[in-house]
Amino acid sequence: MTKILHLSDLHFGKHFLPEAGEAVLAQVDSLSPDIIVISGDFTHRAKPGEFEAALKFMQRLPPKPQVVVPGNHDVPLYRVWERMLSPHALYQHYIAGTLDSKLNIDNGIIVGLDSTAPYSAIKNGRLSRKQLQFCEDAFADAPEDAFKMVVMHHHLVPAPTFERTRPMPQAKRTLEAFTRMRVDVVLAGHLHRAYVGHSLDVYAGENRNHGIIIVQCGTTTSCRGRGLEREKNSFNLVTLSATNIQVEHYHYLERSTVFKPVSRHIFKRQSNSKIITA
Repeated sequence: MTKILHLSDLHFGKHFLPEAGEAVLAQVDSLSPDIIVISGDFTHRAKPGEFEAALKFMQRLPPKPQVVVPGNHDVPLYRVWERMLSPHALYQHYIAGTLDSKLNIDNGIIVGLDSTAPYSAIKNGRLSRKQLQFCEDAFADAPEDAFKMVVMHHHLVPAPTFERTRPMPQAKRTLEAFTRMRVDVVLAGHLHRAYVGHSLDVYAGENRNHGIIIVQCGTTTSCRGRGLEREKNSFNLVTLSATNIQVEHYHYLERSTVFKPVSRHIFKRQSNSKIITA
């Protein structure tokens, strides 16, 4: 059994909530995660001081394997020359040297993909065919019973009752590719509104014998929650077992200064087989 703590959209900067950050750090040991995932937007305006504060936060987390990806706010917005010439330089200096990554775990593989698109999008993101090939190569030699998980910042499906932000362009193409790869779970953020669901509920696609669990995290430590999570902070705890995938969704309670589970979602594990070719 593997536990994954899923944080997102920390937004170090003027919107960061120190009390929520301290609550995460105070509780993380009791949650006993084996892996920590942070799905982007470490900063609000991609400034050196914000990245430095995010790094100090990460250094206070337990020394567990981490999977991190950048978000659109981790790329300079108004510093145009920096955005054009070295959009990820500060992220790679402070947070992680690689933008796309692979982590082997005891019972599977986690792939992190950089969905930011500094040259073609301001807010929304993209995944290139090269990145999808990187993902397919990462999973190619995985045992048939291995968990396959993808971490990215931008969302692939719309959250119910929240139509403010459209899914990432070519999201259907990406979902089809992940389905062929037999991906079990996609962890993402960006919306500042949590959502736990299943790709087959939204888009059946060509291969209806396999669906993907979609786990969106809200903003864990900023005041920028949206929709049903307006002025709320949240994170997810994902537990992988041989038969089930469980997602516990936590909200921050200001009065008691702790994160408490508010919902639990249990999905039956689908049997994996070899990658389906297009």
